[in-house]
Amino acid sequence: MAIERRRFLQAAGVGAVLGLSGCTGNTSPTEANNETSEASGGSQSEGESGAARELTLATTTSTYDTGLLDALNPVFEEKFNARVKTISQGTGAAIETARNGDADVILVHARGAEDEFLREGYGVNRRDVMFNDFVIVGPADDPAGISGMESATDAFATIAEAGATFVSRGDDSGTNKKELLIWEAAGVSPSGSWYREIGQGMGDTLVQADQSGAYTLSDRGTFLATQDNIDLEIQVQGPLKDGPTILKNPYGVIPVNPAKYPDVNYSLAMAYAGFLTGPEGQEIISNYTANGSQLFFPNALSEEPQFGQYVPEDYDGGENASESSASVSDAQFESWVAQHVPEDF
Repeated sequence: MAIERRRFLQAAGVGAVLGLSGCTGNTSPTEANNETSEASGGSQSEGESGAARELTLATTTSTYDTGLLDALNPVFEEKFNARVKTISQGTGAAIETARNGDADVILVHARGAEDEFLREGYGVNRRDVMFNDFVIVGPADDPAGISGMESATDAFATIAEAGATFVSRGDDSGTNKKELLIWEAAGVSPSGSWYREIGQGMGDTLVQADQSGAYTLSDRGTFLATQDNIDLEIQVQGPLKDGPTILKNPYGVIPVNPAKYPDVNYSLAMAYAGFLTGPEGQEIISNYTANGSQLFFPNALSEEPQFGQYVPEDYDGGENASESSASVSDAQFESWVAQHVPEDF
């Protein structure tokens, strides 16, 4: 279920604000309704003329914890006379919510899981929205000695070999999926007292890692938004700062297929996808900062057609489809970084 930022801040032992735009604690329809709808089949437009229509958005915790949705959703609500009901949870849970017909649209960051959602026919018209990257963070004294490593897999293997404490989200989120992929690539099956799975979102995971003097994997956006409240430091950089491409972190928006669930608010879901990927939404994303740093980089607008965003990455099939699609995906991400990330970031 959703991470309440007030609870997160209390756990971090800080005040009521994160000090970032859009996270001022104002009670908006989006934040006030940060719970799963009890009604199945998503949400429907209210039939009464002039009444606000409701859109149920299932999304990863990073878009909520960073406050980005507080900057985006009120603008969309006013523009489309709508009310966005946000379900903030890990990407895996967000996709499952939509698979059960309890959301109209998802905003998530695990391309493999997104592709499975598309293949099963639950989602349609996927669009790229934005990206950042993952970073490996840990205590300043760096007990495992991974600081500055150029390989995420080597860093994970070193942490395991040293038996240094690692806090895992353990919640099937996009971050958790990425973490498990790195362990697999490192040839490590993490277990033992040094490896702690907590089943929590990114904010709580950073707090617990900080309190335990542990390492963890974090999306850069949430780390930047909370770094003033914790003592963890980035030990291994992601590709935004010349780190390994395996730490890439693209986000996509996917409306739920009305052929699967006729009662979903498909027209409003498509409007939301269009808003996020259009000039206004992309500008809001680009301008959103915390502690002087841009948290997400918009990548929806392109003069050249980007057909790959609409279908699973291995859609062309073939014997080596997975390997080929991974290579293309890495090259695409590196191109985004070159185009959208300033050299002095």
